[in-house]
Amino acid sequence: MDKSNYRDMWVHVEHDGKAVHPVSLELLCEIRKLCDQSGDALVAVVPGDVTESEQEKLLACGADKLILVSGTGYERYNTEAYSNLYTVLSRKYRPSAVFVGATVNGRDFAPHFAANLETGCTSDATELIYNPETKDIEFVEPAAGGKIMAVITIPVLRPQVGTIRPGTFKCVPTGKKEHVEIIREEVSFDPAAIRTRLLGYVANEFDPELDIANCETIVCVGSPVKEESLPKYRELAALLGGKLACTRPVVDRELLPYKLQVGQSGVMVKPKLYIGFGVSGAVNHVTGVDAEKFIAVNKDPAAPIFNYCDYGIVGDMDEVCDAMLAALKA
Repeated sequence: MDKSNYRDMWVHVEHDGKAVHPVSLELLCEIRKLCDQSGDALVAVVPGDVTESEQEKLLACGADKLILVSGTGYERYNTEAYSNLYTVLSRKYRPSAVFVGATVNGRDFAPHFAANLETGCTSDATELIYNPETKDIEFVEPAAGGKIMAVITIPVLRPQVGTIRPGTFKCVPTGKKEHVEIIREEVSFDPAAIRTRLLGYVANEFDPELDIANCETIVCVGSPVKEESLPKYRELAALLGGKLACTRPVVDRELLPYKLQVGQSGVMVKPKLYIGFGVSGAVNHVTGVDAEKFIAVNKDPAAPIFNYCDYGIVGDMDEVCDAMLAALKA
């Protein structure tokens, strides 16, 4: 395979017909940086109909091209139609890389169409690096239970396909390009060939206390936390105008729900303030935190968490929490 025959980097735009999913905007902003290094065009691929105002959001992130795809089979998400769409378009335009948000839907169809094209698909990268010598994307992600950071490449095959978790990158629009190319494609898929059918839909009940992705202050408790101590940490979070979160061991103990789990295998967060109590500092946790101010509390002075924090407090987590509560109430 001659890699020089493959150009441009694509971002799959996920939407519900009304609004574009935030992960698509995050990816466009991040891939814009890679395209500036490689000389590739940044292409936003939009299956189905999306409003002009939402298209403007895509262009504000620096997209050079929009591929607007119409046709049958996209009335609701399904593996077959979306996988077929990217298989057909990739064979026609030969992109160098295709990036997909690691949502429930993205994780479903990305490896499927990659397999159709007989290329590789990586998942859950925390960093994307363009190598100017090899022309490859280096996908950096935690491995071996978060003990190491692995660098994965697809050195021979094209396109390079990767899924990226929502919240991994920041959405910082660089502005609309002076010249933007709009491409309209029709790629239809026979609805009769879709192997699933929608029987009904019931939206999940929304609990704002479980929505930590966009919270500005997070108080996170680690594995040493006691069940009877949880109320004081929840109170501290409330006094600071934030929410309570936790690490994976706390979820495994069934003390708090999965939606409050911070980290690569949970929710990626970007708060203004993060305070970790009894958090050890495993790579798969800290890579999920991008805080303006990072404070760590741990009784072990050698805990890895102190390598990442702005301020570290060596001490018993409950005692430090009590002291913070007393100071705030005073």
